[in-house]
Amino acid sequence: MSITENAIASAEAHSAHNYHPLPVVVATAEGAWMTDVEGRRYLDMLAGYSALNFGHGNRRLLDAARAQLDRVTLTSRAFHHDRFADFCTQLAELCGMESVLPMNTGAEAVETAVKTARKWGYRVKGVPDGMAKIIVAANNFHGRTTTIVSFSTDPEAREDFGPYTPGFEIVPYGDLTALREAMTENTVAVLMEPIQGEAGVLVPPPGYLPGVRELTRERDVLFIADEIQSGLGRTGKTFACEHEGVVPDMYVLGKALGGGVVPVSAVVSSREVLGVFRPGEHGSTFGGNPLACAVALEVVAMLRTGEYQERAAELGEHLHRELGLLVGGGAVDEVRGRGLWAGVDIAPALGTGREISEKLMERGVLVKDTHGSTIRIAPPLVISKEDLDWGLEQLRGVLRH
Repeated sequence: MSITENAIASAEAHSAHNYHPLPVVVATAEGAWMTDVEGRRYLDMLAGYSALNFGHGNRRLLDAARAQLDRVTLTSRAFHHDRFADFCTQLAELCGMESVLPMNTGAEAVETAVKTARKWGYRVKGVPDGMAKIIVAANNFHGRTTTIVSFSTDPEAREDFGPYTPGFEIVPYGDLTALREAMTENTVAVLMEPIQGEAGVLVPPPGYLPGVRELTRERDVLFIADEIQSGLGRTGKTFACEHEGVVPDMYVLGKALGGGVVPVSAVVSSREVLGVFRPGEHGSTFGGNPLACAVALEVVAMLRTGEYQERAAELGEHLHRELGLLVGGGAVDEVRGRGLWAGVDIAPALGTGREISEKLMERGVLVKDTHGSTIRIAPPLVISKEDLDWGLEQLRGVLRH
């Protein structure tokens, strides 16, 4: 048995089978490259589902973490610490907002957004107690807690986890008429991904997000943008909403906010909205801890330069131009996305997304499949054009055989 096979067998013997990873065991990583336990190198074209926007082992982020490790890593929110104010201030400024509520994981941030919207609905909008409704989009992916899977339309994420949390209504993504018809006086929020990641990198039709913004403003409803995957540079802008000139009432952030070093998430909104919380009503022991704040502060500083957004825009244009050439030749049915983010629908005759991912792995490129025939491409924003082209050549090679 090889080192890889032994490591995988050991993991399967002692872990729950809630994931189906590709059969590679990573030992080290730097930039856009990973090396497995047997010394084979792979080009990372997934970037931890956008958690690694700034690459593996980013020196600025590791230095920020190391410096903080020698000072203090956790106080809990029972006490103040000297990194918290700067983190909240600078993240709010990056978002053009006023207040920040830090958490750890993306799912925690979504749960926080749900609780915030409901409390705002009762305290500010005047919705009768227990009647608040939040509208979400079909094919969404916002996390895996019991509340979140309650409004999922993905059977794998939802089945056997009931009873489900009420208070949500699902409408088709991209359909403004359906959204308008779903709204009532008890609607407190519309929660959506500006680009649906897990669904296959689905970009809404032009004008949809501005339409959502207009409808929510007219009906006194919060527009919550889940930018956990799409935000912080991935699409060529700081936030995917910017491509449509839209500013939501609330951003939900995660993944890249921790730079792939520590889990950091946050809800960012106005003082009026986040001001509905009083001490003791919501919290997290690790949320906004000193180590998380130190790393996230460096992420915000890096994004403030604009270089990563610009790089994602330029390389993303190249990526989509090259991928577009594959459509129509019988191998690729459709390509979607924005910036350094793409969903590629493989022709079923060539194989499933999983099979294509495994063939790419054999050629030294790591991507991940979703929804049967789709593969997702989302390399670190620090990838070189030469490495990106090499990865695309491996994809062309797989599709030719």
